[in-house]
Amino acid sequence: MKLLLTCLTAVFLSLSVAAQDPGSAMPNAIFYNRDNSPFSTYNIPKGKKSLIIFFDATCEHCQKVVAQISKRTKELKNVNIYMISQDEYRSIDYFMTNFGKPLLQQKNVKVVQDRDHVFIMAFHPKQYPAIYLYGQDKNLVFTSSNQNDVPKFFKLINP
Repeated sequence: MKLLLTCLTAVFLSLSVAAQDPGSAMPNAIFYNRDNSPFSTYNIPKGKKSLIIFFDATCEHCQKVVAQISKRTKELKNVNIYMISQDEYRSIDYFMTNFGKPLLQQKNVKVVQDRDHVFIMAFHPKQYPAIYLYGQDKNLVFTSSNQNDVPKFFKLINP
């Protein structure tokens, strides 16, 4: 009985974890560059807004969102963009080439792999795509998984 109660408590606590609240600090997490070198969110600089997009290469909503965002790259020149996926680089490359090609040509865009599957535990996304906008202080400004919220991000990036 004690084991059952412990298990139920653990399940309840894990289900009660919510997505980040606006104003919360960017979590520290380590992802990997193409050359397998680590990239930490700790290294994301302050002083510039950061847009983090967590995607799955086979997700239709992710494809639509990234295609929408990539059509407006000129409006994103003052924000650092981090594209993060748990997929293999082969799938990430296909996704970016087909849905985010204009983003690949931007110096302020970094594509990294979450091969250790730490994003979900650190950022608590509700579904794909998960988009997070952090302010210059690395505190959360807005987050959404709704493809209809893309214009809201642009309003917050370019007030």
